[in-house]
Amino acid sequence: MSQVTFNQVSKEYKHKKEPSAWAVKDFNLKINNGQFVSFLGPSGCGKTTTLRMIAGLEENTHGQILFDQDIVSDPQNKKFLLPEKRNVGMVFQSYAVWPHMNVFDNVAYPLKLKKMNSEQIKKSVFDILEIVEMKGLEYRKSHELSGGQQQRIALARGLVMQPRILLLDEPLSNLDAKLREKMRKDIREIQQRLKLTMVYVTHDQKEAFQMSDQVVVMNKGSIVQVGSPDEILNHPANEFVADFIK
Repeated sequence: MSQVTFNQVSKEYKHKKEPSAWAVKDFNLKINNGQFVSFLGPSGCGKTTTLRMIAGLEENTHGQILFDQDIVSDPQNKKFLLPEKRNVGMVFQSYAVWPHMNVFDNVAYPLKLKKMNSEQIKKSVFDILEIVEMKGLEYRKSHELSGGQQQRIALARGLVMQPRILLLDEPLSNLDAKLREKMRKDIREIQQRLKLTMVYVTHDQKEAFQMSDQVVVMNKGSIVQVGSPDEILNHPANEFVADFIK
């Protein structure tokens, strides 16, 4: 697990015939080791762009991003650590489960890319499948799984590498309400059990407040409030926050 620090981070899109567009601007935040932090806000507010900058899938145009004391991105000094070298796990809104692979092979895929030996892979995959409550389904085909089971496989694949940070981009939005409720509890329990730093993107206030240690409320690419769920619910910083969470 790692601490994540943003120092004046911005993402600017430049177009030849149009004014610059800021997806994220002047983002300052510290995410502590083992903390569950949610980025909460309306569509288009910069949540996913910020998440992707942590992963290295988007490159910030200004400022610094650090994991612990290690600078992973600093465009002013031409420093950028590639995504595959950051040891970050990511779980997407679409399950991204490969239909031609069984459960074991889906989860084992990132370990095979690292050329781990077969015994290490087997142990790691079986251990993580037990954590996500999928033990016994190792050789079931992906198309035979329910939506909730597929999301657990995506979660297992994100966890199996023992990442410094796990990023989740609206991972429950395709599930029905009852299953979403169970998965919220399960993800939070797994995070606490593994003491893992997790960053979670959602536009669902209930989801953010149920799961998080800290909530980062965003609007138009900027942070408008950071606090515990209780702080934000009981002491919204401004009219936008009050209106958004009601």
